[in-house]
Amino acid sequence: MKSRKPSSADASKYLASIDADWARLVAQLGPCGHEPKPAREPFEALVRAVAYQQLHVKAGDAILARLLALYPQQPFPTPSQLLDTGFDAMRACGFSARKIETIHGIAAATLSGVVPDLAAAQLLPDDELIARLSALKGIGRWTVEMFLIYSLARPDILPVDDFGVREGYRLLKSLDLAPAPKAMALIGQAWSPHRTAAAWYLWRVPRPTKAKG
Repeated sequence: MKSRKPSSADASKYLASIDADWARLVAQLGPCGHEPKPAREPFEALVRAVAYQQLHVKAGDAILARLLALYPQQPFPTPSQLLDTGFDAMRACGFSARKIETIHGIAAATLSGVVPDLAAAQLLPDDELIARLSALKGIGRWTVEMFLIYSLARPDILPVDDFGVREGYRLLKSLDLAPAPKAMALIGQAWSPHRTAAAWYLWRVPRPTKAKG
């Protein structure tokens, strides 16, 4: 008999039971509303993530739209097609030289099997996926963790390098300074197996409004 997969309601109830601060936050924000979209192939999800790195959403949307326009007959290019797309054509889409190198690396790693397909990725543990994918040039741990959270719907991922997570915890606990990533990882062990939901709540801790001068 298969064990039931933890639900958002389970996560909210668990986090609210940790202490009064968490109980107050869960009561304030309501049930966890995390909505992953576990349908895209890892290759596509990583290329899309690279397109948006260090950019506003609108800029990323525009660059991605220009890339997809190069392949009007299909929803997304294949790894082979991206490798065959010249540097100048990708530059014209708005990609930097570094991002072009990263995207070509993702495509090559997909063809070689380093980047698994969706079915294989779903069977691999979190740590193995993080180690394998973050070894790719231009792909950091944070990008892989976002992939695990949003594309693979993994329930127990805490992106400790994310400023929003650590700042949310600082505000939750009324600390003078946010924890360093290593400290955040130790603190977050108490939130397992619902660390993805914990991140969702910490991203949404109400920020103090700045007084107008």
